[in-house]
Amino acid sequence: MKTRCLIRPFEQHDIEPFMTYRNDLEWMQHQSFKGLTYEEYERSLFGNPSITQGMQLAIINQETNELIGDLYVQQDGTTYWIGYTISPRHARQGYASEVVSGLIRHLSDQGAETIKAGALATNEASIALLKKLNFEYLVTEDDEQIYALDVAK
Repeated sequence: MKTRCLIRPFEQHDIEPFMTYRNDLEWMQHQSFKGLTYEEYERSLFGNPSITQGMQLAIINQETNELIGDLYVQQDGTTYWIGYTISPRHARQGYASEVVSGLIRHLSDQGAETIKAGALATNEASIALLKKLNFEYLVTEDDEQIYALDVAK
């Protein structure tokens, strides 16, 4: 299957389209990183990203070079926390599944043993995706359901 998406660090021209969906509070009702100013997003996206501190990466449509969403990745030893957001214009087209599947393979190749993700109980689409990708429910912490995938070989 041809990959439709490219994952890369954010670039300056990505901030405006990023803000368009990140500041759509109805669309982002299940997310916490939202509603910030241009400068606040700029600091977060270009600060000094490191995988151990957690970093946001851009999801780009390879055909159009358009920002269609973002990924969050944070490493804690052999456990990686992930998060994902697709813009409403690109939702329900399989992008999240494609990108997260690819990320799981990549992290597994990098020595990950466990991949974790959290989702609010009301975020049915995200929970359905995690279950489809064989994540298992672990616990609920602060209204967030935590799921884990064992990828140790």
